[in-house]
Amino acid sequence: MRVERTIGTYIADIRKSPMNKIILSADSTCDIGPELQDKYGVQFFNLHIQIGEKTYIDMLEITAEDIYAAWRQHGLLPKTAAVTPEDYRNFFQPWIEEGYSVLHVSLGSGLSSSYQNCCLVAEEYKNVYTVDSANLSTGAGYLVVLAGEMIAAGMKAPDIQKELIALRENMEASFLLDTLEFMNAGGRCSAVTAFGANILRIKPCIEVDNKNGGNMVVGKKYRGPLEKVLTKYVDDKIGNRSDLDLSRLFITHSGSPPEDIDMVYNHVLELADFKEIHITKASGTISAHCGPRTLGLLFMATKRSSDRQIIF
Repeated sequence: MRVERTIGTYIADIRKSPMNKIILSADSTCDIGPELQDKYGVQFFNLHIQIGEKTYIDMLEITAEDIYAAWRQHGLLPKTAAVTPEDYRNFFQPWIEEGYSVLHVSLGSGLSSSYQNCCLVAEEYKNVYTVDSANLSTGAGYLVVLAGEMIAAGMKAPDIQKELIALRENMEASFLLDTLEFMNAGGRCSAVTAFGANILRIKPCIEVDNKNGGNMVVGKKYRGPLEKVLTKYVDDKIGNRSDLDLSRLFITHSGSPPEDIDMVYNHVLELADFKEIHITKASGTISAHCGPRTLGLLFMATKRSSDRQIIF
């Protein structure tokens, strides 16, 4: 069992490395997984999920599978809420009192008011630097990893903040949905749309518009069983492209079977020579909206497509 790092132990580690004066933190929806979290010393603010009358800490007290079961067995749809200013204040305070700068990467401002609430707290302190990821899941997580690399390279917090903001529009984040059941239940698409997609076996590609705070948009609509259209999805996203940043790519899923993940991983290897490919599982907050067996590719490119329609 993995032991969670506490604020106290993390500060103790920093004291051993006097050159490091920056705390890197992020909303837990960045989905980078425990290996990268440990590698870069990322401190998560775990969001809360409410099911019925009970509230749970995402990733610690509740999983995506728990959320799916609550909906299908009891008709209970999870509710997620933005992080409050007071929550952020309590989260940052121990580090501020120790005299460290805090660099925090938030869930996209177009998806939640968490970023705005974080900014309210940052205004109270001169050494809290907030970054609107304009993204979700490992679209934000990619920026968190970049921040970790910049900290290791000795960059200062305000310079890292500016660099991440400049780079975020180059992120490409998309997910292929197996079902619109959870989108419909959460009010993000109509029952008629969800029913029609099910009958016609349509698998929509949901993309993130990071020029508008991370709003979700619909891309290509695939038709057929998911195991067949996944290959075409990978082809469309990274095949025959000369503008890929090959540093890393994330394959992030909400509970896909191993055969889906292996097929996508192997096909990515056939198409592009990424130096790092990370497979991560989405947090409960993200999974609650997209539903099970959703899988996405998230990577950096030098330009973005603009031929998409905002539907949510």
